[in-house]
Amino acid sequence: MRMLDLLLKKRSGLEHTPAEIEFIAMGAADGSIPDYQLSAWLMASFLNGLTPAETAALTKAMAQSGDRLDLSSIKGIKVDKHSTGGVGDGVSIALAPIAAAAGVVVPMMSGRGLGHTGGTLDKLEAMKGFNVRLKPGYVVKQLKATGLSMFGQTERLAPSDKKLYALRDASCTVEALPLIVASILSKKYAEDITGLVMDVKYGSGAFLKEFKPSRELAVALMKTAKLLGIRCVAVMTAMNEPLGVAIGNGIETSACIKILQGEKAPEDFTRVLETLAGWMIHLGGKARTAEEGIEKARAVVADGSALEKYRLMAKWQGADPKVADDPDRHMPKAKLSKKILAKKAGFLTAMEARTVGFAAVALGAGRAKAEDAVDFGAGFILERKPGDRVKPGDVIATAYASAPGKLADGVKMFESSLAYGPRAPRKEPLIREIIK
Repeated sequence: MRMLDLLLKKRSGLEHTPAEIEFIAMGAADGSIPDYQLSAWLMASFLNGLTPAETAALTKAMAQSGDRLDLSSIKGIKVDKHSTGGVGDGVSIALAPIAAAAGVVVPMMSGRGLGHTGGTLDKLEAMKGFNVRLKPGYVVKQLKATGLSMFGQTERLAPSDKKLYALRDASCTVEALPLIVASILSKKYAEDITGLVMDVKYGSGAFLKEFKPSRELAVALMKTAKLLGIRCVAVMTAMNEPLGVAIGNGIETSACIKILQGEKAPEDFTRVLETLAGWMIHLGGKARTAEEGIEKARAVVADGSALEKYRLMAKWQGADPKVADDPDRHMPKAKLSKKILAKKAGFLTAMEARTVGFAAVALGAGRAKAEDAVDFGAGFILERKPGDRVKPGDVIATAYASAPGKLADGVKMFESSLAYGPRAPRKEPLIREIIK
């Protein structure tokens, strides 16, 4: 088999066989296919597309290009969750322990934040000592003992995805839907999961701003997951404003721990958290319906078992389990702060999510480049949200940073995200559709 022949085939709009797809994925992983040919193939695939069968074959081949988790020795249905990214979206930190406490086996592999969106791994590592770089054998051992593990992608897990992802960025093929689907699901397939709940965002703070292309992505993910034997549901959620009131790694983690302690969460955050939890518990075979799953989710928070599951995970992964008792004491918070005040009277009509996300990056809470370090204590705590009535001098948010320049830059950018008006804004539904 020659890569040149496969390039000509895809350039002509023809369909690859599974063996040809596997040849390309393995060649990307082991370096036997040069970058210039891989880039040319990515562009041909971008222009001519991949069929559902090709997308499923690529996903499977990318997953099999390196190590895979083998969870066959663990009883029960294994369910993960994936979000396409957002601002203030620390849902996974509370969601995983809730689903696990309800009896679902939860291997949750997550990523780091990049650009304006936060990453679950950064939120977990805000806890001193928390280890996300777990070997496959340890993940299996932890899942057997606790039913819950939250970890990152290793160098040997779906290595062809790492190569193709970098080349997509360099070859202007990032937006190719089949390639996005294969990248997301290859890592999930490598986890050996049987169920997946996807939180697919749309809006100003989402990867895809418009609802239609976001829904197309959700449907493509669903179709491919089904071909791979993974039960899947997609929840379409709006991301035009930050979710909840906490933005930043340590700040979001602390807020999620408090939710597990029983503290009332913001209405929007609660809605997304409970919806995703209900579906995870349902797909995990622990509830007959998603609605029953929501009731079980509420029950495990009320009886303290979700918090105990979080405490157990922290202990297994190297953090002080006392963080579950007093997050404010154990989680970092930057020493410098500044209150952001309303400048006009009326209603707060906008808090544009993407701008707020980049404002958090300016504070130090995110990274502009993959190699950038993050300040785990930087971020915002919101006091007002769009739709609230304000008057000049009312506190809208408090910003936290470790350097005066970063604090000033973050505050200035945050203020540019705000808009005021004489009437409350008309808000679109937070959850627009659930695709089953």
